[in-house]
Amino acid sequence: MSVETIRLRGIVQGVGVRPTVARVARRLSLEGWVRNDAEGVLVALGGSPAQRDAFLEQLIAELPPLARLTSVERRDDPGMVIERERGFAIVESAVGQPRTAVSPDAVTCDACLAEVRDPLARRYRYPFTNCTHCGPRFTIVTSVPYDRERTTMASFPRCAECQAEYDDESDRRFHAEPIACPRCGPRASLSRADGRAFRGQTGSRLDDVDAVATLIQRGAIVALKGLGGYHLCCDATREEAVARLRERKHRPSKPFALMARDLAMIEKYAVISPLEREALTGPEGPIVLLDRRGERGLASGVAPGQRSLGFMLPSTPLHHLVLDRMRAPVVCTSGNRSEEPPCIAPEEARLRLAGIADWYLDHDRPIAQRIDDSVAKLSDGAVRVLRRARGHAPAPLALPPGFEGAPRVLAMGAQWKGTLCLLQDGYAVLSQHLGDLDDLLTFTEWERTRAVLAQLYEHTPELVAVDLHPDYRSTRAGLAIADERGLATAPVQHHHAHLAACMAEHGVPRDAAPVLGIALDGLGFGDDGTLWGGELLIATYTSFTRVGTLKPVALLGGDLASEEPWRNLYAHLMAGMGWAEFTTNFGDLELYRYLAGKPRALLDQALASPALAPRASSCGRLFDAVAAAVGLHRDRVDHEGQAATELEQVITAEALAEAVAGATYPIGISRLGGQGTPYLEPLGMWRALFGDLADGIDRARIAARFHVALADAIVRLANLAISTRDDVTTVVLSGGVWQNRILLELVAPRLRAGGVQVLVPRIVPTNDGGIALGQAVIA
Repeated sequence: MSVETIRLRGIVQGVGVRPTVARVARRLSLEGWVRNDAEGVLVALGGSPAQRDAFLEQLIAELPPLARLTSVERRDDPGMVIERERGFAIVESAVGQPRTAVSPDAVTCDACLAEVRDPLARRYRYPFTNCTHCGPRFTIVTSVPYDRERTTMASFPRCAECQAEYDDESDRRFHAEPIACPRCGPRASLSRADGRAFRGQTGSRLDDVDAVATLIQRGAIVALKGLGGYHLCCDATREEAVARLRERKHRPSKPFALMARDLAMIEKYAVISPLEREALTGPEGPIVLLDRRGERGLASGVAPGQRSLGFMLPSTPLHHLVLDRMRAPVVCTSGNRSEEPPCIAPEEARLRLAGIADWYLDHDRPIAQRIDDSVAKLSDGAVRVLRRARGHAPAPLALPPGFEGAPRVLAMGAQWKGTLCLLQDGYAVLSQHLGDLDDLLTFTEWERTRAVLAQLYEHTPELVAVDLHPDYRSTRAGLAIADERGLATAPVQHHHAHLAACMAEHGVPRDAAPVLGIALDGLGFGDDGTLWGGELLIATYTSFTRVGTLKPVALLGGDLASEEPWRNLYAHLMAGMGWAEFTTNFGDLELYRYLAGKPRALLDQALASPALAPRASSCGRLFDAVAAAVGLHRDRVDHEGQAATELEQVITAEALAEAVAGATYPIGISRLGGQGTPYLEPLGMWRALFGDLADGIDRARIAARFHVALADAIVRLANLAISTRDDVTTVVLSGGVWQNRILLELVAPRLRAGGVQVLVPRIVPTNDGGIALGQAVIA
């Protein structure tokens, strides 16, 4: 009998692949075995070549919902002997150097949820019900291959009934590693902030989990331990509760995420398109940013200044049980103080959430990997991931053709929205979102995650990729690792990395023709030693040429410019028309009086000093300047991108239509130094905008006119760059500014109409959360 081995790679462990292999093989009366090992799943199969072809065809058609095959390798193995009397068996896993993917966590499937709600089912109201189609994966794994003893479920031996399900190939829990029940599995417990326990009745409507709904309805703030960390929850319709949570969490205005019982509840407050519905109900279960349906019902403090709301559905049976009796959505925000990593252990939660939570709903299944909720948004015809975390990470990304022999790279990412990326064996493993590295606790968690991923994948880097910016914590850490281990480093320009991440996601081959990349964000270190932030680059993975930019304008006060929007407005004003013209033409404006009240003599001295006011071609700071002009967070922002985001949010459909029809602003194209790189000159825009302020035009129309003007100028500058090249047929849009849906949907269709292909990040964040992937492929 001939024997063939079939190697399955990708997300193939802990998602029901082995049981599916066994069922298909037995249905076809084939002998052999299947096992997990460090590289994925290995199948040894007897039978004729035709039978084995039929097996593989049926297997691929019947793969379980969470499985993702990245490759299938077949090899005849005449030296292997199969014991025919055993039929087809699932055999013990083999341990070795990990080369397989660790599966992301998945939201509760419909079958498990039905059991949880069935009074006659064994798992009625059990908060940790799961199967091969759903439940914890990455957050409980401690090493691979993925078996129970290498997860945080190791301390919960299966009872006889769970073991019978585990051994029954007809059961959807066949070889489902984290399965448990009330008899043998983890338990939830409710306690007060003062440490006193809550006494409920397990398995009834009086249990600890059900009590949480009552507490939330009465105005309490509850810290709830979920899959990858704690959530802080309160009633989203109670003004006092939401205000109290903001005060205690030190989060003045950044929008809160919401969790709703079901889609019908979400539709009371937001509009859901078919693509958004698909994202909300998919196994990843992200927070999806949706357009508001009016202003009714929710507390004003949920998402101040926003026309959108971030909604998600319950991700675990525990969340479902809490939400079942809720008549309104709950705020469901990360269990942390602002900017810190979420808490994952009860003792940590009681220390760091002291003074925030009134109650704690804990459980005794340890969280191995800390992970936040993913965030996604519909724009330009696709739901795009803005924060890649629960449900997405650390699913591997297959590298494009040409990267098969790439070295093992450790890419350190950027300073904000920190992530890490490991490159090996033709795949990239991009870590979950870890936060801003200027926070010490976040940086510590970032370092821990690097060690965890290195251990899980036994990844020993040959090369370390870092950002060009010498002061990023990620850069300094990468240089220290390289120095300690004697490794080479690859400094990568920030905007080149933005573009390369998008190229890699879309499978652009390594030897493809150059693309035109339009990278718009806040700031990045340029290869000329200046600060960039609005760049047009002709790029491949290995090189780039700057062919367009925004006007370099001073960052007045350095880092303070990202915190105080008025500084950017003053810098733009002085870089263009100057104070004399502003006084002559617009001296009656309230804005004039505001800026005249600033210490202008000191500011002008700073503008003359590159150390105090370095020039930057930042698109993000241009948005801040316009926001300040119309009075949005002029003095100070509470969180990154607040002013720019609200500038987009104030635009109405009517104002946008009017601007698209022609009521817009002029932005010209000039050249640096008269003969150098083309840049966008906004002086005409500022004169028109200040004129609109003098005429009393409302901020919705001014914001719309600015968006349309910038989009028009970007398209013209892009067309100018493309016209000089016969080999550029693809445009890549990347960088945090492209999270702006209005700008993206104004620019991308117009570029496509010009006959070029437009690539926009979808599963890798367009913001700095994707930088590590770009660094890795460039390195």
